[in-house]
Amino acid sequence: MGKTELLIVIILFNLLFVMFVTAVLIYIRSYKQRKKEHLNEIERKNELHQRELLSTQLEIQQATMQQIGRELHDNIGQKLTLVSLYVQQMLYENKVSEASERIDQVSQIINQSLQDLRSLSKTLTDDNINQKEIVTLIQEEVDNTNSFKKCHVSFEHNFKQLDLGFVHKNVLLRITQEFIQNSIKHSHCKNIFINLNTSEDTLWELDIRDDGIGFDTSQIKSNGIGLTNMKNRAEIIGASFCMESQENAGTQINIILKKQS
Repeated sequence: MGKTELLIVIILFNLLFVMFVTAVLIYIRSYKQRKKEHLNEIERKNELHQRELLSTQLEIQQATMQQIGRELHDNIGQKLTLVSLYVQQMLYENKVSEASERIDQVSQIINQSLQDLRSLSKTLTDDNINQKEIVTLIQEEVDNTNSFKKCHVSFEHNFKQLDLGFVHKNVLLRITQEFIQNSIKHSHCKNIFINLNTSEDTLWELDIRDDGIGFDTSQIKSNGIGLTNMKNRAEIIGASFCMESQENAGTQINIILKKQS
């Protein structure tokens, strides 16, 4: 074999070797990409399953509360009403003034208990969240808070109507309630500002802030009940959750649910 033929063989061998190595690298890269996509798909499905599970739990919880409310009204409420009637009859028939006074006290306790029971039953069975718009629900919460005159709450939004299902409305309302309660209890704020807006990219964006004393976020307990509740509720519907706070500069949360492409 001459030098020329040997050189050609070496070149061809090197070329084939390079092509082989390139093919192996391409295969490895493709395999890793497919594996990454597969893992991402599994993670996405797990997240979707978790959201659906949390959503179902929320709906089951609501149905359970309504069932308890109906049971309180239809069963225990009726029995208390019957007891109240018996006590009233005893009070009417009794002629001893001292005994009548005690019977009257018992009657008042029963009637107050019956009133409390009816109020609790109405709260449990009231389907406000399904029946009302989210703006109305938040505004009612704002009005109730302002009536106590401990802190002034303002609410603004940039839309006339926002078509949301039960789960989304429940999440928005509960997070708003949680923030308001935490601010009044811990921040000594004078004002709370609530903004609920929509845009081309977002289904909705909820921004709530107070002008309270704030806190050092590095010192906050990651398992704090209030913060955990708000985060978990946002996760139910796949919304992003962000909280910022500085000492003497108030606290703010921002929750965004983007439109699906």
